[in-house]
Amino acid sequence: MRPIIAVLLSASLLGALSAPAAAKEKLTGEAKLSKMLEGRVAGEPQDCISLPAASSSEVIDKTAIVYRIGSTLWVNRPRSGAESLDDDDILVTKLNSTRLCSIDTIELHDRNSHMYTGFVSLGEFVPYRLADKDKPAG
Repeated sequence: MRPIIAVLLSASLLGALSAPAAAKEKLTGEAKLSKMLEGRVAGEPQDCISLPAASSSEVIDKTAIVYRIGSTLWVNRPRSGAESLDDDDILVTKLNSTRLCSIDTIELHDRNSHMYTGFVSLGEFVPYRLADKDKPAG
């Protein structure tokens, strides 16, 4: 009986020690955004971007919405409602023109149920472009 208990204890101890190493750590919104912007330099904030020119958008949990136009990433940190941002939500944007601006709001809907989950009031759009590696520092 004792050898069985020893084997079970050893197996459970090994499982407990290896579980944290096996589990993939989920990055916070800020950490995910920082990783996405590595090697990029921020430009002057803009009030509007051309939405039809955007090839994709990505929601960063509780942090920002990132729009890709060409090789530039346009980061929008909402003025209000950022805590509602969930990377599993769908963005519902209603515009009166082809430009998305800092005065616009975006509704958030759950990807599975399509139920309304909140909204954000956009802030300025900050362009992040790839750093010019050939340019001397200074």
